[in-house]
Amino acid sequence: MLTTIRIVIKPRVLKWKNVNGFRNCSNAAEPKSVENKVVESSKKNLLTYRHIYPEFLPDPNVKFRNVIREKLERKDMISRRSQVAIPEFYVGSILAVTISDKHSPGRSERFVGICIQRLGCGLRATFLLRNVIDNEGVEVLYELYDPSIQRIEVLRLEKRLDDELLYLRDSYPEYSTFDVNMTAELISEDTPIPVNTTKVKLKPRPWTQRWERKNLQGVENINLPQKFWDKAAKVAKPWEKYDLMKTYMKTIPEEEQTEIFDDIKNQLQKLEITRKKLKRARTFVRPVKLA
Repeated sequence: MLTTIRIVIKPRVLKWKNVNGFRNCSNAAEPKSVENKVVESSKKNLLTYRHIYPEFLPDPNVKFRNVIREKLERKDMISRRSQVAIPEFYVGSILAVTISDKHSPGRSERFVGICIQRLGCGLRATFLLRNVIDNEGVEVLYELYDPSIQRIEVLRLEKRLDDELLYLRDSYPEYSTFDVNMTAELISEDTPIPVNTTKVKLKPRPWTQRWERKNLQGVENINLPQKFWDKAAKVAKPWEKYDLMKTYMKTIPEEEQTEIFDDIKNQLQKLEITRKKLKRARTFVRPVKLA
């Protein structure tokens, strides 16, 4: 009578030698997962660049697109940033801009105001500052990469509830009045950008625009007769938010944004590091030797 013997061979756990010693092959897929996490985090960082550096994105209108011109403009913008530190700011931030006076060489002018609008892309990027001086509303439109700009200071870094603050023109002066000798309010780099939830009260009509027809979040309840709201409902276009083609034509695809910021990421990081080093050197105060 023949007897069958079953031999069970257990798979041997293979090991491979790493720089730090032996390591189990069962964890061989771990470096890939770590790499994927690093890639995902870098992509997230690149997507945050579109809020910090919106002028680097091309014009979403196809009529004004030119790949060669956009690359040349980005080079000029980075070279300009190496000469003048352009800080991070948003609509609602309070800035102080020092610009050279073209009519009197050797002299400069400084204007303090709240940023109420940012427009344009590339070298045509602009930002609008507003302040009330001697009971008169003053607005100055600056080109972000104007060679005559000597310094841009962020006195208060914050955001507002709306993308534009043009309704401050029709509000009371206290919402747009800022001290010209205002000092910078410092916040740590790790803290998120604060959002100012102030509700602005508008003056009685007439206004520069029909604000009741805009979905404004930073304005108090507008007390108007019902006929104004009826007209606003007639001209409203609620279906536009479902128009995918119109939304696509007004935005830049995520892949294109990642490609653009991936090209200039290293250069922007180098400029940021040098700016921080210069800032530390300027803020260092030599201790006074006491007798």
